[in-house]
Amino acid sequence: MKSEKNQLQITIAFLRSCLFWLVFASSTILWGGTLWIFALFPHRIRFAIIVTWSKLNTLALDKICGVNYQVEGRDNLPAGPAVVLSNHQSTWETLSLAFLVPPQVWVLKKELLKIPFFGWGLAMSSPIAIDRNAGINAREQVVEQGHKRLDSGLWVIIFPEGTRVDPSVNRRFKPGGAILASRSGYPVVPIAHNAGLFWPRHQFIKYPGTITVRIGPTISSKNRPADDINAEAEAWIRKQLAEIS
Repeated sequence: MKSEKNQLQITIAFLRSCLFWLVFASSTILWGGTLWIFALFPHRIRFAIIVTWSKLNTLALDKICGVNYQVEGRDNLPAGPAVVLSNHQSTWETLSLAFLVPPQVWVLKKELLKIPFFGWGLAMSSPIAIDRNAGINAREQVVEQGHKRLDSGLWVIIFPEGTRVDPSVNRRFKPGGAILASRSGYPVVPIAHNAGLFWPRHQFIKYPGTITVRIGPTISSKNRPADDINAEAEAWIRKQLAEIS
């Protein structure tokens, strides 16, 4: 009887996930296919349009699949721009950080910009697109372009793990974001979340529940080596993940 109930739950979750992906795909085609019209508009306008897409799909995920979220530590967000270092478990945070954090740009692999519709819309957000195989050159690109974005008032979002990681796995943080903070003097805001428990990477089915997002205290970067900044951010995020996962 228990196995039949579990199978029913899985079937319902599958059907709900199908409906969500229909909404997600349709909205991505619509937004990604039309956003180019605003290519000459300021970043704040293009970003606002992207945020409406993010909010729509996050709402759809909640209403269709029962995946909602709670945010702790909003008051830790500084008034000015900062470098955000967040763990990366799911596609969820690529949607939701767009409206949980002030206007921003992302550091991402340039291959994403080639994805039809999704990549086209992503390109309109003025991301820092890098070749992950370029090594030091890619890191210098992050520092140079990231510093310019920060000076213009935009936040910079970086996933130091470099890729989506299963909640049960610890992947060493790469130093690019910490180097950007160290050289630019802008503070770091660490963010931890457990989205991978409900929207697992490489899985079609979404599982109902409440994602916890924790925004940590600002980490000062002035006159500090990148290794220290990176270690402090990673230690805080690991501690939060142990509690919420």
